[in-house]
Amino acid sequence: MKTKSVLDAADVKAMAAAAEAEAQSHQWAVTIAIADEGGHLLHLARLDGAAPVSAYIASAKARTAALGRRESKGYEEMINSGRVSFLSAPELQGMLEGGVPIMKDGFCLGAVGVSGVKSVEDAQVARAGIAALGL
Repeated sequence: MKTKSVLDAADVKAMAAAAEAEAQSHQWAVTIAIADEGGHLLHLARLDGAAPVSAYIASAKARTAALGRRESKGYEEMINSGRVSFLSAPELQGMLEGGVPIMKDGFCLGAVGVSGVKSVEDAQVARAGIAALGL
């Protein structure tokens, strides 16, 4: 039997604070979503000025990255390269850059999804949150 780490409330709070600090340092109005390995939402914060739809998109990006155990950007690239069949993949609705899995020892612990600015900037905020764990 294998043993794997799991996210606890302190981890989620640390990631949320770091992601929010990154967004605020650039004055980016985003929504930050953190999900567990099953894509279930653990945290959602829509910062001042973020569009309401960004809450749905950030959550979907986090769920997609967690369930796929890969960055959501990979799905976007596949679709843009012509593999449009991925648009019909079940449960994967956030196939845009900005969802980043939280990986440790080969296991996916969850993911951070961000929406509200350019996709590359969304991913930057997500990675800043994950970096707070020091993995």
